[in-house]
Amino acid sequence: MHGPPMPAYGLWSIVPPMAGIVLLAVTYLLLTRHGVRPWSRWRTAAFLTGCVLLAAALLPPIAPFAHEDFRGHMLQHLLIGMYAPLALVSGAPITVLLRALPVHHARRLTHVLRSRYLRPVTHPVTALILSTGGLAVLYFTPAYNAVAARPDAHWLPHAHFLLSGCLFCWVIAGPDPAPARPGLTARLVVLGVAVAAHATIAQLMYGGFLIDVHGPITQVRGGAELMYYGGDIAELLLAAAAVTISRPARRLVPVPVC
Repeated sequence: MHGPPMPAYGLWSIVPPMAGIVLLAVTYLLLTRHGVRPWSRWRTAAFLTGCVLLAAALLPPIAPFAHEDFRGHMLQHLLIGMYAPLALVSGAPITVLLRALPVHHARRLTHVLRSRYLRPVTHPVTALILSTGGLAVLYFTPAYNAVAARPDAHWLPHAHFLLSGCLFCWVIAGPDPAPARPGLTARLVVLGVAVAAHATIAQLMYGGFLIDVHGPITQVRGGAELMYYGGDIAELLLAAAAVTISRPARRLVPVPVC
């Protein structure tokens, strides 16, 4: 079944995301210049890779393809919600910021990060609900069709999946300290639940069960395959990152602020 015609993709859709991504990358690079010791080139490369992945998702040719074809939308979702967040979080942006801030401001930020009010939000289960629950809301309700028909609304799911993806990657495998991060076993269990949830949604989508996505069946099935296999790869990378940061020698510690 065909849905409403997709909106045109013009210059105004290109300039804001490009400006935001460039600003993000430049800000990170400027912050890395602070600190007593040189910042890790590997982490800088990881963060810039995340910026490139975001740009690839939000700019032509993928962005127009996402407006016209559900397979393009799913490719965009994978880049924005899974691959870009993993790369951005691997750049340890919180540690970079703590290194650059004056001591009293760094102390305040550390206090906020350790606050008991932030712990429920940054718990892996909360991050799982936000990221996976967002998929269910988008594809099991008329939300996708409503957003696809409005050019001023498609940024909402983009923002949600980017932020929830960054939160999930941070609490599961981020090198930056997280206030409510449990042990490795618990985090891998949560990640396993995420893997199962993504696989189930992809299988339901491929079979046409419970899914409310208006589009040619070949496109919907193609999008489901991308979600299934592309999601597996991203989650394997996330699992590898979780194991890596659990090694004491690889952990990043925040700059002392006392």
